[in-house]
Amino acid sequence: MVTLTRRYKRAGKRVVFTNGCFDILHTGHLQIFYRCKQLGDILVVGLNSDKSVCRIKGPKRPVVPELDRAKMLAALTPVDHVVVYNEDTPEKVIRALVPDILVKGGDWKYNDIIGHDIAGETVRIKVIAGKSTTGIIKKILNAYGKKK
Repeated sequence: MVTLTRRYKRAGKRVVFTNGCFDILHTGHLQIFYRCKQLGDILVVGLNSDKSVCRIKGPKRPVVPELDRAKMLAALTPVDHVVVYNEDTPEKVIRALVPDILVKGGDWKYNDIIGHDIAGETVRIKVIAGKSTTGIIKKILNAYGKKK
């Protein structure tokens, strides 16, 4: 991916990077991906591995396995490449790729965005209220009853 990213940059393409668990895709994710694509030419999505999601979100996550999550992301029109990483943050990936633009949701404080000091520019995108994977999971549990 590093070689490919360098090739894109030499060709004058702007590389955009965003990342997340993307456990259950929803319209909030789509909004971010489409906005990312408006900001640049090539969108690379960093995806937390199953082990990483489990450490970050808890032992019952992810709901959807990483290979399935990666395939879903790769099938989306604005997404050009998906990179799975095992660390809890995408810092190693960002350092390797050095994207022109780093994008995160507006719920992130600028200084808390991993890689804001590495990428050429960091953009925060407003999130859609009420759209979250955690909210979807809670709705499902409420609809079908919590079973342990």
